[in-house]
Amino acid sequence: MSDTTPETTRPETDPAAAGRTVRVALLGAGNVGAEVARTLLDHGGEFAARVGAPVELAGIAVRDVNARRTVELPAELFTTDAEALIDAADVVIELTGGIEPARSRILRALHAGKPVVSGNKALIARHGRQLQDAADAAGVPLSYEAAVAGAIPIVRPMRDSLAGDRVDRVLGIMNGTTNYVLDQMDTTGASFGDALAEAQRLGYAEADPTADVEGHDAAAKAAILASIAFHSTFTIDDVYCRGITGVTAEDVAAAREAGYVIKLLAICERCPGGVNLRVVPTMIRRDHPLAGVHGAYNAVFVEAANAGSLMFYGAGAGGAPTASAVLGDFVSAARRLVLGGPAQVAEPHAQLPAVPMDDVRTSFSITLTVQDRLGVLARIAQVFADHGVSILTMQQTDHPGGAPDLAQIRLVTHRGANKDLVATVDALGELAFVEEVAGVIRVEHAD
Repeated sequence: MSDTTPETTRPETDPAAAGRTVRVALLGAGNVGAEVARTLLDHGGEFAARVGAPVELAGIAVRDVNARRTVELPAELFTTDAEALIDAADVVIELTGGIEPARSRILRALHAGKPVVSGNKALIARHGRQLQDAADAAGVPLSYEAAVAGAIPIVRPMRDSLAGDRVDRVLGIMNGTTNYVLDQMDTTGASFGDALAEAQRLGYAEADPTADVEGHDAAAKAAILASIAFHSTFTIDDVYCRGITGVTAEDVAAAREAGYVIKLLAICERCPGGVNLRVVPTMIRRDHPLAGVHGAYNAVFVEAANAGSLMFYGAGAGGAPTASAVLGDFVSAARRLVLGGPAQVAEPHAQLPAVPMDDVRTSFSITLTVQDRLGVLARIAQVFADHGVSILTMQQTDHPGGAPDLAQIRLVTHRGANKDLVATVDALGELAFVEEVAGVIRVEHAD
């Protein structure tokens, strides 16, 4: 080598080049954060071997250092000064949840050139583009595998393994609470209230389950996954969202009788003009792979042009499973830091727009309680014809309550524009002989 040849050096921020350990700042010590801390402390040697340098948990930032934890951790690790901890760290793991101060703290770390791992689905679904732009500008990775489906590896396969393919649709069971509730209703005949109470007793549902049963949790995950799958920017505001509180035991039983099961599905699909994102109770055929996802498990079903159909399945929540995803992201980020290689390459952006729900073609299952008299079926059929909606199947049965002058009609439509289907349902409700319009549930692949 010539004396004039410049010597290749690693950046000063490289822990290996500086002869020191990879210092980790952990923000948050809830169920997931406590498991991450425990694993880092108990298996430090294994992480050092995987990362290529010693790993040190520099501290854990919390609101209350004296609060009870699910895991016993050294008291000296806790601090309320998150900013000082971030400034002294090489990698930051954010598991506090919420928008602020999590957003400001992540930006602080990224602007300082520190890789960040987060499990904060609410934040990523709302401000993911801002955070990713900051990471790209700093040349460091922002990783959030744990924000989508717990332990299920889906973000990295979608971002890396399918980067050369065209993803057409993503269907996901992305909330364990709602899947457990609907599964109990299907397998045991339980009511919604009883199934939810059992989920709470087992620890699958929070004392306030609103974010789960109203679909908000799944909607945040759908926005994140769709942004990756379709190389565009979507937020939770782009997701049409309906929860499961209106699903009855009768709806579930009728679906079962027809060969379907009801799941709360996050559906992200290419449509003319862009991508539609929705989280809705959906009837799917019992031979579909997602129909076999039971209990509190999650699954993501991907349809790609070349790879075909793929399904990712596993535990979608819980301290240990989610910690697994967090630590996988940490090892990847820390190895990049130690080896001095590039961070993640800025993702290409197709900037496909979000297609409103009105323009989506879908199918409805509708249950009507009607007066049992001559001409009712003909008038119902006319309402559908007036709105350009075709009926696939129709079945009339006795009223389940035994009322002699009432009947129940269950029908499934062919696919039609969602706005026309909604208008049809509204028109049915205005008919004098219709006592109730109930059980309006979308159907996946009805025809």
